[in-house]
Amino acid sequence: MNPVWLSHYPPGVPAEVDVRRYTSLVDLFAQSCQKFSDRPAFTSMGATLSYAETDRLSRNFAAYLQGLGLQPGDRVAIMLPNLLQYPVALFGALRAGLVVVNVNPLYTARELKQQLADAGAVAIVVLENFAHVLEEIVGETAVRHIVTTEIGDLLPPLKRGLVNFVVKHVKHMVPRWSLPGAMAFRAALKVGGGGTAPIFSTAVPLGPDDIACLQYTGGTTGVAKGAILTHGNLVANVEQTSAWIGMKFKEGEEVIVTPLPLYHIFALTANLLTFVRWGANNVLIANPRDVPAFIKTLRTTRFTAITGVTTLYRLLLDTPAFEQVKQANGDALKVAVAGGMALHPAVAERWQALMGVPLIEGYGLTEAAPIVCANPMNITGFTGAIGLPLPSTEAMLRGEDGKEIVTPGEPGELCVRGPQVMRGYWNAPAETARVLDADGWLSTGDIVSADARGYFTFVDRKKDVIVVSGFKAWPGEVEDVLLGIPGVKEAGVAGMPDEKSGEVVWAWVVRSDPALTEQQIIDACHAQLARYKTPHKVIFRDALPKSPIGKILRRKLKEEGA
Repeated sequence: MNPVWLSHYPPGVPAEVDVRRYTSLVDLFAQSCQKFSDRPAFTSMGATLSYAETDRLSRNFAAYLQGLGLQPGDRVAIMLPNLLQYPVALFGALRAGLVVVNVNPLYTARELKQQLADAGAVAIVVLENFAHVLEEIVGETAVRHIVTTEIGDLLPPLKRGLVNFVVKHVKHMVPRWSLPGAMAFRAALKVGGGGTAPIFSTAVPLGPDDIACLQYTGGTTGVAKGAILTHGNLVANVEQTSAWIGMKFKEGEEVIVTPLPLYHIFALTANLLTFVRWGANNVLIANPRDVPAFIKTLRTTRFTAITGVTTLYRLLLDTPAFEQVKQANGDALKVAVAGGMALHPAVAERWQALMGVPLIEGYGLTEAAPIVCANPMNITGFTGAIGLPLPSTEAMLRGEDGKEIVTPGEPGELCVRGPQVMRGYWNAPAETARVLDADGWLSTGDIVSADARGYFTFVDRKKDVIVVSGFKAWPGEVEDVLLGIPGVKEAGVAGMPDEKSGEVVWAWVVRSDPALTEQQIIDACHAQLARYKTPHKVIFRDALPKSPIGKILRRKLKEEGA
């Protein structure tokens, strides 16, 4: 596809970036720690680590891991929410030349076993709140070394003791567990800082081709697959993103709020890694579902950036106390980014009306480390598009016949090529061959369209299309109409089998108006949609199944319908 988008880049954004600026994520981290030594790096629960402190603690953790005899390339799982321990464990593992396997702390024992076994993880860092899950299956994995941590472990002493006591003995958030031989996180840091383990003295040589992470996809098509992301992939995406946001930010001056989990690739790259490069302070939100505590943090933090998904922004906007955030933050906010799922126009409009800045929508996927497209930083309002491909990124659309689509507005599967694209899937050569061709093009599985300027607009997931008597109905379009009906709070759409038409549209709805009926919803949809797109059935629920970042899981809806 002709890169027509380059002529629509904002002033100062280059067509290409220097993907070799840093040899590895460890090199990037080291340079930032040296340059921004005294600046705050991470804040959580009112406590802050400076870049110098994060450097020291991660160095100690690297020394501890090396003292265990772990070798470069060994896999270390991190099963933590957004706590100060996460960046320490992450950069410690990377400094030791190890491969990080990010794990959702809410996994069941079955899910955890599958991921640890597939990755061949030999060590794990786990919050003790979830240690009982690990206990169930650890004997069936290759894990030999376990480090457990308590929520308050890196808080100041008095607060640490109070928080850990309340979590364990007042709120009873830590089920009983037994993992013989497990090492406490603080003890591991002490050992690495000068105890019995060899002191970390020489950095492990790392280059762009070394693996940094096995980042498992959400498993929406079945068992999750581990995307092999190298240091080069992640450094490239950091540089691509940095070039895109450079017109808004200044080194050493930014404060970004991170409510999405760092074990998810969106927050890992867009928040932690990119803003470490900028010397920013990253305010970590351990539990964004605790809305009062989340809003208190926002109200008492002078933040300049925030990322989230449309469901999170809607949750904040639906909370009356959120209006106080704008009053407290004034004009500090520069950028609010929405990704991970389609941004709904009503949410974008409400956000801008209250906060005074637009929600900037982007697009990415785990296999691309993850960011592929984004709207320019200088937009003045909701565009309805996922934006332009980032620097050093090639993109094209393919039709069902596999040929490139060149007609503006015609939808097709988005295919991308660039330095951020994964090496492949771990232990899955057939799956790798299915999505990565010999020329390096990644088939995303997402249907999008492109206009004459090179702006891409998301249509839907290729696998989610509903074929009704030969006609295609896209769930996203139906969901947009549903969300525009007064009394509908959330909506999910999926196709269900039907004897007459092959498939029909079903909708699952969370109501804000209990009096809203199924027939009223169907009538409202039919006024805006062709009959084959109109829901055949509406199911009311108190909540919809969501991924860790808040994306509605249509696969779960289909399973329920079946």
